[in-house]
Amino acid sequence: MMNEMSNEELQAWVEKISLESFRVPFRHQATFNRRLSSTGGRYFMKSHHIEINPHQLATHGREEVEKIIKHELCHYHLHIAGRGYQHRDADFKKLLQAVGGSRFCKSLPKGKATGRQPEPYRYMLRCSACGTEYLRKRKMNPARYRCGKCSGRLTLLSLDSPKKS
Repeated sequence: MMNEMSNEELQAWVEKISLESFRVPFRHQATFNRRLSSTGGRYFMKSHHIEINPHQLATHGREEVEKIIKHELCHYHLHIAGRGYQHRDADFKKLLQAVGGSRFCKSLPKGKATGRQPEPYRYMLRCSACGTEYLRKRKMNPARYRCGKCSGRLTLLSLDSPKKS
């Protein structure tokens, strides 16, 4: 893959961006985490480490990942400085705009992050009173739940084709 990068290269890149955009060194660890699926990256407050989603690099390229790194570095530098580091804080919004980081990462195609297709619906819950149907991916005990519309009893039906015994 053309856009693959090692954790060592990512570390050097994050350190470079930190010095160029924030004029403060990044003194912790930056790594890729292939298990991230709905986020471009994350910052850990206790360890001050940063994780980046490698699927963003493969799908959207270096320019988009640089914006994600700047976003995570905003959290990092503001938290270290004892200022407002959360998304809703004015300090965070101001710094993010100043360095050119992205507020949200671009979405990935379905199944791209996990490398597999979403699980199909295999069960259906049907209300015995009003007939409302609820699709489920996993088997569950219908006796523990009630219909959300009328509070009627639910029955569990399998959508899988009947298996031969």
